[in-house]
Amino acid sequence: GTWYPDYEAIRNVNLFLSHIDVVPMDSETKQYWKAEARFIRAINYFEMMKRYGGVVLVGDKLFSQDDEMTMSRSSFDDCVQYVVGELDAITDSLRPDPVSAADLGRISQGAALALKARVLLYAASPLNNADGDLGKWQKAADAAEAVIDLHQFSLVDDFVSVFTTRQNSEVILAYQRAQTQDLERDNAPVGFGEPNLSNGYVSPTQELVDAFPMENGLAITDPASGYDPGHPYDNRDPRLGATVFYNGSQWLKRKVETFDGGLDKPNKVQRQTRTGYYMRKFLADNSNQGAYSNENHNFPIFRYAGILLDYAEAENELGETAVAYEQLEQIRKRAGIAAGDDGLYGLKENMTMDEMREAIHNERRIEMAFEEQRFWDERRWKTAETDFNTTLHGMVITRDADGNLSYQVTPVATILFTTPKMYLYPIPYKETAGNPSVTQNPGWE
Repeated sequence: GTWYPDYEAIRNVNLFLSHIDVVPMDSETKQYWKAEARFIRAINYFEMMKRYGGVVLVGDKLFSQDDEMTMSRSSFDDCVQYVVGELDAITDSLRPDPVSAADLGRISQGAALALKARVLLYAASPLNNADGDLGKWQKAADAAEAVIDLHQFSLVDDFVSVFTTRQNSEVILAYQRAQTQDLERDNAPVGFGEPNLSNGYVSPTQELVDAFPMENGLAITDPASGYDPGHPYDNRDPRLGATVFYNGSQWLKRKVETFDGGLDKPNKVQRQTRTGYYMRKFLADNSNQGAYSNENHNFPIFRYAGILLDYAEAENELGETAVAYEQLEQIRKRAGIAAGDDGLYGLKENMTMDEMREAIHNERRIEMAFEEQRFWDERRWKTAETDFNTTLHGMVITRDADGNLSYQVTPVATILFTTPKMYLYPIPYKETAGNPSVTQNPGWE
């Protein structure tokens, strides 16, 4: 939970704003700092809203130990109105895009517009829009379009470089650290010894792997796709190989071996893949390197592909399915999917709104995999009660004496989702016990 850290951050912002005007300093820098601080306050509210729904809005107030804390939670819509109002108020006071290399990582106008688009997308989604108010979808579409209309961001040609290049045209705001090799050591396959010892902590599921289409853009379940269960990784969407390690992936000058008894699934160690896959996303390209080196690792908070997906989703819900096609085609073209004779990059022609919604949901899943979107997407769409009540699978690969491989999908875990309680986090007990005005979320009473 983030209740206490987020309110601590909000208090720190309020403390900063209450004193900054008495500090003698350059007026333009002061303007930027004040706007950046308000952005930080706004995004902390949003992080709570994602988890808890409506929360207590404290405005600019600084509480003392003597204050009576009996404030109640505001509605989700009131929280949206407050956050969006804050973002509208500060956007013009932030640095314009693109920011200079010296200011990389500071909050820009594009970041404020991107947060506004994300907040309004959540507000329009079924979890928070039970009546299907199209006006909320229109606001979400307009906000995403405002980011596009800046004409400062674009999809980069190389998908992998989005996550390994410190400054690029696609990343609007990212969490950045010094150059490291810890992601490679934590997540690459386990069969590499020193100096490349890796732990393979993350085991992507077969469900994620199956969500990636073929290189022609058709789903692997489509008889026309060319998918071969005997060679399941051939001719797939290039993003699959950029997202997960599978048997035969190239890494550190050799092929990854996740067949039973292979170097990367030896079945003799406590830690190895549970599913036949390891996480590849965010890692530098070490396909033909002999050893890891310190690398840039971008963790996008907002990136342009996500804005296009936000825009596609909102426009589709407004009945503008043709606009949604345009966004998905851009993303699939960059991914390396073939345009096809119809120029639709494997998308079905003349999709209905419901069919396009399903296509957008899947495109978000594969494009944004491991970027901390799907956990929240499934909740705001109210599809978690189906998709997160299921059995997860992996791939068992057997190699015979002649080196031939056979593939068998096998269950690895069962997950449960309890409704309605798991759509929102519980408010911390200390809050509801100490302040009866703070109501608990459904199912957690």
